Amino acid sequence: MTAAGASRPNPALGRSKAGRIRFADRAATVALWAVAIVVITTLLAIIAHFVIASIGVISISFLTSAPSDTDLGGIGPLIWNSLYILVLTLIFTVPFGILGGIYMAEYAREGRVTEAIRFCQELTSAVPSIVVGLFGLAFFVGVTGWGFSALAGALALTVFNLPLLSRLTEQAIRAVPPDERAASLAIGASKWQTIRHVVMPLALPGIVTGLILTSGRIFGEAAALIFTAGLSTPTAYDFSNFSLTDPSSPWSPLRPATTLSVYIWALNSEGLGTYWPQQADMSAMILVAMVLIFNLSARGLGRTLQRRLTGG
Repeated sequence: MTAAGASRPNPALGRSKAGRIRFADRAATVALWAVAIVVITTLLAIIAHFVIASIGVISISFLTSAPSDTDLGGIGPLIWNSLYILVLTLIFTVPFGILGGIYMAEYAREGRVTEAIRFCQELTSAVPSIVVGLFGLAFFVGVTGWGFSALAGALALTVFNLPLLSRLTEQAIRAVPPDERAASLAIGASKWQTIRHVVMPLALPGIVTGLILTSGRIFGEAAALIFTAGLSTPTAYDFSNFSLTDPSSPWSPLRPATTLSVYIWALNSEGLGTYWPQQADMSAMILVAMVLIFNLSARGLGRTLQRRLTGG
């Protein structure tokens, strides 16, 4: 009788354990909501600050005209430099990043080598951008003899964005269900045909999302470009000059190319000109808006591609 009673579960203990679980669940929910509210509030406060500071000052001419130290000026050439370096960086990053992701996901055998590669990818992506900038200053600016240039800046940005895109591509490819590969191989398709016609279309939404997020990171970068692309404030460009070797041509990768983020840093660190506070606030608002556009585009485009390719 005593033994049988001892083997029975204690209802009080069960209720106590369930109560602790419910309390832990509620506490975790409250903590997560608190963190989410803090993050959203901070983002909205940043956006509101720059929007309020730009009311009555922002205009189309500010987006298209050249910077000035004597009047309000504009940021047209700086936006062009930012987009130019973005495209130049993607030219180096996208082909090698996607091919690297395909190799790591489909061809590389699991072992110490692949673990070392992934570790190096994560480590390189985590290196502070200012350290990458100093490396770019020593190698891409000094050793190559290019000097401060858009090409040096783009290659410096490639150093820590290439591993990131490669890792994101690998994750997108690995997310494709194995059954899709098996079905393709079962009907006689080769491995490369399966990757090209089955795996890549299904992984495309994730790859595009990673690409746009990488683009936003490139567009907003400043520290690495200070030491590689230069700090000279550009004047009005002659877009009819298509020479790739002429330093005065806006199409040349061998010219200094101050980006919008670097320009904001220069305005706040030097404080030159009468209107530099307004210039800094409005430039920051444009930069934040464009980075938000990159991130929202990544989500929207990724979902659209997912629906169209999967029919879901």
